[in-house]
Amino acid sequence: MDAFLRLLLVVAALLLRPPAAADAAISPADLAVLQDLRRSLTNGDALGWDPAAADACAWPHISCDRAGRVNNIDLKNAGLSGALPPTFRSLDALQDLSLQNNNLSGPLPSFRGMASLRNAFLNNNSFDSIPADFFDGLTALLVISLDQNPLNLSSGGWTLPADVANAQQLQTLSLNSCNLTGAIPDFLGTMNSLQDLKLAYNALSGPIPPTFNGSGLQTLWLNNQHGVSKLSGTLDIIATMPNLQQAWLHGNEFSGPIPDSIGNCKRLNDLCLNGNQLVGLVPPALENMAGLKSLQLDNNDFLGPVPAVKAGNYTYSENGFCADKPGVPCSPEVMALLQFLAEVDYPKRLLGTWSGNNPCTGWLGVTCVAGKVTVLNLPEYGLNGTISDSLGNLSTLSDINLVGNHLTGHVPDSLANLKSLQKLDLSMNDLTGPLPTFSSSVRVNVTGNLNFNGTAPGEPPKDASGSPSSSTPNLPGRGALPENKKKGSAVLLATTIPVAVSVVALVSVCGVLIFRKKRGSIPPNAASVVVHPRESSDPDNLVKIVMVDNHDGNGTSSQGNTLSGSSSRASDVHMIDTGNFVIAVQVLRGATKNFTQDNVLGRGGFGVVYKGELHDGTMIAVKRMEAAVISNKALDEFQAEIAILTKVRHRNLVSILGYSIEGNERLLVYEYMSNGALSKHLFQWKQFELEPLSWKKRLNIALDVARGMEYLHNLAHQCYIHRDLKSANILLGDDFRAKVSDFGLVKHAPDGNFSVATRLAGTFGYLAPEYAVTGKITTKADVFSFGVVLMELITGMTAIDESRLDEDTRYLASWFCQIRKDEERLRSAIDPTLDLTDETFESISVIAELAGHCTSREPTQRPDMGHAVNVLVPMVEKWKPVNDETEDYMGIDLHQPLLQMVKGWQDAEASMTDGSILSLEDSKGSIPARPAGFAESFTSADGR
Repeated sequence: MDAFLRLLLVVAALLLRPPAAADAAISPADLAVLQDLRRSLTNGDALGWDPAAADACAWPHISCDRAGRVNNIDLKNAGLSGALPPTFRSLDALQDLSLQNNNLSGPLPSFRGMASLRNAFLNNNSFDSIPADFFDGLTALLVISLDQNPLNLSSGGWTLPADVANAQQLQTLSLNSCNLTGAIPDFLGTMNSLQDLKLAYNALSGPIPPTFNGSGLQTLWLNNQHGVSKLSGTLDIIATMPNLQQAWLHGNEFSGPIPDSIGNCKRLNDLCLNGNQLVGLVPPALENMAGLKSLQLDNNDFLGPVPAVKAGNYTYSENGFCADKPGVPCSPEVMALLQFLAEVDYPKRLLGTWSGNNPCTGWLGVTCVAGKVTVLNLPEYGLNGTISDSLGNLSTLSDINLVGNHLTGHVPDSLANLKSLQKLDLSMNDLTGPLPTFSSSVRVNVTGNLNFNGTAPGEPPKDASGSPSSSTPNLPGRGALPENKKKGSAVLLATTIPVAVSVVALVSVCGVLIFRKKRGSIPPNAASVVVHPRESSDPDNLVKIVMVDNHDGNGTSSQGNTLSGSSSRASDVHMIDTGNFVIAVQVLRGATKNFTQDNVLGRGGFGVVYKGELHDGTMIAVKRMEAAVISNKALDEFQAEIAILTKVRHRNLVSILGYSIEGNERLLVYEYMSNGALSKHLFQWKQFELEPLSWKKRLNIALDVARGMEYLHNLAHQCYIHRDLKSANILLGDDFRAKVSDFGLVKHAPDGNFSVATRLAGTFGYLAPEYAVTGKITTKADVFSFGVVLMELITGMTAIDESRLDEDTRYLASWFCQIRKDEERLRSAIDPTLDLTDETFESISVIAELAGHCTSREPTQRPDMGHAVNVLVPMVEKWKPVNDETEDYMGIDLHQPLLQMVKGWQDAEASMTDGSILSLEDSKGSIPARPAGFAESFTSADGR
């Protein structure tokens, strides 16, 4: 009986159910909106909508509910162009909208009142404005994406309205590269359902709001803000987000140290902090995060040891770490000083010099004797915080001068245990007592600390017993110095010592000059002496001078108390101050066996590239300009390579090691990339009997190139456009890690805006169409070239080949864009040397989509290189190179000029004779002028 009743209920339910959606006629109001949409598109026929059809609910890409209301529109990747009609918001039953990856333009209509809308994908179009009430009433939103739209570009951008907060179920808010300005809205931190917040590549500024404290966010993209002011402040709030898995914060101005509490983010697996102003010691908590798979710390001011992080994708170059490899400890003296630096809030004046593992080489305010720290002299340096008891570990300290800062707290007891201490001046701070008991031989001054045991200004300091200290520097028969006099005395004392040292150094140098002149080592017509001060980039920390001849401009360089110079002829050019990379032609002749044909690595429009080997076995690559091609254009490219490569440093850009000029010779010296150009491995692997590149290697190469280009565009101190990115200019090391090369055509573009080129440059097949037509170029031209390189990696075909039988395939970019969305044609286009599994094809399809995006005809449709990096990173399963992933460049120390590397044996070259050194400043145009920042670039260069 029960079974019979259940059967009756089922039959009744079937009889009483509402008619199916297919049976319901579309709402007339919704039909009118769809017809408006079809008319507003310039290619409305692409929709495949038949106006004569009985019911529009059966149209392709349209779904309706049982009441005949449109609830789903799926038009992604449909190649649509035109605008959305103003009546669009009348589709108030619409739940899901997919319009991404089209060419839609014009203003976004208001979506006000679309209370059923849950998912809206409008990204990767060209909508040029957004109304203020767009989000009003979108209370059901779960996901919305407006990425890659030039919204309100002409009016200076837009801010996220407070209406968004009414969507309390919102899980994903993706607004990358859509011209957001101002601060991150506070209300975003209070939205409890929000899991993915992506605001990269906008013009946001200011700190992360305090409302984000304890946020449940899982994904946070704030990277690469490009406004006048970027996102700033500390990262303390980041450490309070327990569910955070991916945090991309690179390319901003975040400062301060990484908080120790970062270890509380136990789910964190991807942390990008490169290209900020972060400082100090990296907390040990990062080393213990087992789930951390990717960590980028490049281009900050981190100090101390490189943390031994377990992340597979781990980069940390261009910081002040004391060692080159993870896990290598710093010297005890360095750690003691860095702990002191941490407790005085990492003042910027010190960060630039307090790096490396030797505090005796250029650390500001630190003086050493016999390699041991004896003086800490930091008067009026704006120090905030407390005095670290770590100074007690500097057993050789004899003089500590911290006058006129803002130090608080107590004087640490550890200072009283310093056996060598003779003077401790802590006057004019905000310290409090009591004072530790010091030896009677120590002169202690704590005057001007108003809260120090009741000591008032002008009173003698008291020792631990409260009695006046015998070390008070009062004049006989007089009281203490007045307040203003005391401060002046401290300043005088602080400045007298370094001035005196400089005077002694100058007198010593002049004495050497006089001595050498008497011996006939200096030409009698050497009329002037230029003194170059000591700097941290000088490994010998010596005063350098240049003597300039009034008659012919020749000079002789000196280091310390010796004058030396080596030259093949009087016209040779050599290093005259720290950081120049000029080397004698004879050295390069010897390294390349006199430019023998057997050492040719390749040829180009500039000339020939030769392999070379220095006396110590170091391999180099020497680019030699052929005399037949020397012209103003060639010389411009020669100077451009020097100027650019001495300003930018990144692990995915080929590094310059030196250059040489003699007569018609123009030579550039680079790090040696043993596996040569990518083009050789893609197109000539049979000819050179090479193994074809696997897809995994190609993915890694693509990511390396993308990172190098992202650095040039967004993370360097200035924005640069490469203009000639191609597979022939991508070089591979012995571990197949890739580096971009050939910077002769690089152009500086402030903020990436249009830079008018005087002439068209680059390689056909890789040239962006707008550049070829207008001659105006932005970073998006490089993005186009990168897209072509991706196509080459997928197909194994060259960018242009007039010999291809099928005319459609002769121009790779246009042909590939036609076939990439057709699975069968894409499969047939893939390089046959690849082992094409389903997993590989899925990966290739994603990269093909990225390649098509990068080669969009309109530059505004192309992504930034940072987007390419973001797409590639999750695609790359970590492939461990042969060598550890550090700045090990085949044994070459890229922070050391090549001339210093060969010092000691260069003079032994048989064909070289003593001669004068030509000053770069006085060369009268015969060689490239030394670029601004040339000397500093190898110690303070930046990168991702």
